[in-house]
Amino acid sequence: MHLPLGADRFTVRYGLVASRGPIVGSRWTMRKRHHIRLFGLATLVWAGFLLAGLPEYYHQYSFGWMVAFALFVLIPISVAFYVALGRVPSRQRMQVALWIAFYFTVPLAVYDSVYCGLVLGFGVRFLLEFWYLTVYYVIPWLLAPALVGLINRSARRSPADDAA
Repeated sequence: MHLPLGADRFTVRYGLVASRGPIVGSRWTMRKRHHIRLFGLATLVWAGFLLAGLPEYYHQYSFGWMVAFALFVLIPISVAFYVALGRVPSRQRMQVALWIAFYFTVPLAVYDSVYCGLVLGFGVRFLLEFWYLTVYYVIPWLLAPALVGLINRSARRSPADDAA
């Protein structure tokens, strides 16, 4: 396989390409198809949560149940985020983490504002009424750097991090 100057097998396999010259520092970006995949996955996740929350998008449940649910959902989200980022070379981890955070917050906030704000008629009040959605517009942005730090710290202890 012919690799572009400065690219490694991970870079080519996962769609990361240099914007100019070799891949060093922050001079790289994800390919269009990977953005589309992340966007599609986030959209599917949103649709799944929408269907699971019908008929009132989780408003039919008590406050206590929603607190427990919001905390429970954090577990698989954190594990999936950790596993995905663990496969990314350390020098690219933060940028990939931020892209994941972007796609799992911004489009979902837009979808929720259309559905809750317009369709259900809550307007911007939906941010308070549907607080269990609103907290997840912030959590991925906090989780991303925390997990990158955790993975990088544990990788420093393990000599096999980016050996391949």
